[in-house]
Amino acid sequence: MSLKSKLKIEDAGIFAAYIFYAVMGILFFIVLATVDLRLVHMGLLGVISLATAYGLYRRRLWALWSIFALAFMATVLAFSMLYYTMGSDILIDTAMIVYLVLTWFFTVYVASKRRKLEL
Repeated sequence: MSLKSKLKIEDAGIFAAYIFYAVMGILFFIVLATVDLRLVHMGLLGVISLATAYGLYRRRLWALWSIFALAFMATVLAFSMLYYTMGSDILIDTAMIVYLVLTWFFTVYVASKRRKLEL
């Protein structure tokens, strides 16, 4: 039995979005724990990212709405980080640009495949 059938992967793109949101949720919690516990917005993004990953894995329609909320919050986070660190730390700038591009890519992809999510 293949891994794809064990995980019940019907659409590789939605599975990739699930992996992306799960990894980002875990990374947000790591940043919250290691940098500063006062970064409450990182914890909020982590919770919503993990909830979105769960919704995508279970193919729930509400995951689409949490993706839209998460895309808005990710855009605000990325633009504010880029504004305040522009040129001083190229690694953070690159990471925020990659995060922003991937967030919008998966938002558009899941929105285009919304028929595959059940009610």
